Amino acid sequence: MNHLELVSHPLCPYVQRAVISLTEKGVPFVRTYVDLKNRPDWFRAVSPLGKVPLLRVHGEVLFESAVILEYLEDTQAPALHPAAPLARARHRAWIEFGSSVLNDIWGFYTARDAGQLETRRVALHDKFARLEAVLGQGPWFDAAAFSLVDAVFGPVFRYWEVFDTIADFGVFDGLPKVQAWRAALARRPSVQAAVTPDYAARLAVFVREQDGELARMMNRHCTMP
Repeated sequence: MNHLELVSHPLCPYVQRAVISLTEKGVPFVRTYVDLKNRPDWFRAVSPLGKVPLLRVHGEVLFESAVILEYLEDTQAPALHPAAPLARARHRAWIEFGSSVLNDIWGFYTARDAGQLETRRVALHDKFARLEAVLGQGPWFDAAAFSLVDAVFGPVFRYWEVFDTIADFGVFDGLPKVQAWRAALARRPSVQAAVTPDYAARLAVFVREQDGELARMMNRHCTMP
């Protein structure tokens, strides 16, 4: 486990999940970045789906973030899943929920017009309202224990580092537990370290490249580079 390589992209939230897990477990690793607009031949050869993250370990290449997270759970302490089978299954379900939130975020920043943007905004608020209903007193998803669910939602909430500079979209309105969770995750060292210092600027450029309604709003109102 001393020579792990995580093949990454600076903006990928699925990469961030793996980085947070590795950091929380104190596992040393090397991070290799690839340009997904110009995938190198070596990457095409080892990535069956052409996506990141990949984890190179013992001459093998693991793909898909869920598989990578489970491998790290199987091989490295401390555990970030609950020990009880039912609780562990519940956490895995909410990790899948986190992936569905990422799909809505993709729809949000690629929305072609104001109507589509509003539809996605409402969908995001509805999903965060479901989380509000299951969160306890925090600070983490599972009370005092930082878990893989937290590792999944740290990257989810990070998008609003840029989105909040464009407008107040109200996706967290009336959701005090979610807001507190978001703030706690933003302060977590492993979450902070999951991206490069220029993450927000990179994301702003990426949103503009989508040439959707959010990009137009950004160009009208935002001072991000």
